[in-house]
Amino acid sequence: MNQKTTNQLLRINQTFYEALAQPFADSRSTRQPGLQRVVACINGARSLLDVGCGNGRLAHALDEAGLSMRYTGIDASETLLAIAIQSAAALTTVQTTFLLLDISKDNWETSVPQPTYDAIALLAVLHHIPGWDHRVALLRTLRDLLSADGFLVVSTWQFLNEERLRRKIMPWAQVGLDDSDLEPGDYLLDWHRGGSGLRYCHLVDEAELRALAGAAGLAVADLFYADGAGQNLNLFALLR
Repeated sequence: MNQKTTNQLLRINQTFYEALAQPFADSRSTRQPGLQRVVACINGARSLLDVGCGNGRLAHALDEAGLSMRYTGIDASETLLAIAIQSAAALTTVQTTFLLLDISKDNWETSVPQPTYDAIALLAVLHHIPGWDHRVALLRTLRDLLSADGFLVVSTWQFLNEERLRRKIMPWAQVGLDDSDLEPGDYLLDWHRGGSGLRYCHLVDEAELRALAGAAGLAVADLFYADGAGQNLNLFALLR
């Protein structure tokens, strides 16, 4: 994938999350089974970096579980971060810091407040990163931010597993692109809740997630599916 296409896909998602930040935030729940299992995985960590934190729902899930830790949430959406900061005022056990950081930019990791973290969460983010090479590079960067015994929790959206989501697939011509511009597994999905928009998503299935982890020098310690009608809407992996 060339840089021009990469930049266009990033802009599509940036526009989506800024324009539809509130309805998107309203659609996120802390009660999803997958998120609850993530909380159980993180239990015991003293510090957490939440990459692509959105409205900060992971911080709320940790707080609801009574876990105490230093939480740093980063996101490229100023509007979503504002929602996260406002809602985090009600938290009691999780100490939060939120930063506006764009992980598609070079050297973003130099701006996080700690050199390493006990746990890093990359939830519903990897499928928004255009291009295999960029996905591997992101995982390598996160690997280098882990403490000696640290771990990375990743989730990817398995949107082809539900018919209602398959119906959201739009032709690339809507944004002036052709299939030849993209990589296999790249999709354009529409949204109609509190407004309309388009998102770029890549299907990171189990085979690709394992391959990405290996290419980034990470080992898969655990892997599971959760959420949705068939409990297979999201794929989760614990990487070390």
